[in-house]
Amino acid sequence: MKKEDKTNVMRVLDGKKICYESHAYEPDATMTGEEIAGILGEDKNKVFKTLVTQGKSGAYYVFVVPVAEELDLKKAAKASGEKSVSMIKQKELLPLTGYVHGGCSPIGMKKQFPTFIHETATGLDKVFVSAGRVGFQIELPPEDLIKVAGCKPADIV
Repeated sequence: MKKEDKTNVMRVLDGKKICYESHAYEPDATMTGEEIAGILGEDKNKVFKTLVTQGKSGAYYVFVVPVAEELDLKKAAKASGEKSVSMIKQKELLPLTGYVHGGCSPIGMKKQFPTFIHETATGLDKVFVSAGRVGFQIELPPEDLIKVAGCKPADIV
């Protein structure tokens, strides 16, 4: 991959000397996370999506969950110490994180927000998350993702 083809996520990982594999696929606007897992030839439990929420306090939180699962907002609120959390509006995603819908990654956001990853990730040999652009995924050991994104494992689905 040429230097100019690298995403911000890849540049962050390169800068921290964290090994990863990048995967590209032809995106489709209607594609689900489970379909992306199929394209990658991977178990849907190893492919994670990144969701951004706002707590009742006004603080933002990031949750990384398997693509086949749904974020449990009550469990998310408990994990983050909030009374409640709600998903942010799609139009708020780019100005807040620097990423578009479908290309949001827990790595390299404009600002580091408290980040939680579903606890099943810690038992896996590798995980996949968006590489920061629609049509790109990165694969890395979960402990490296947890370290670089500052994730806290939690029961959030």
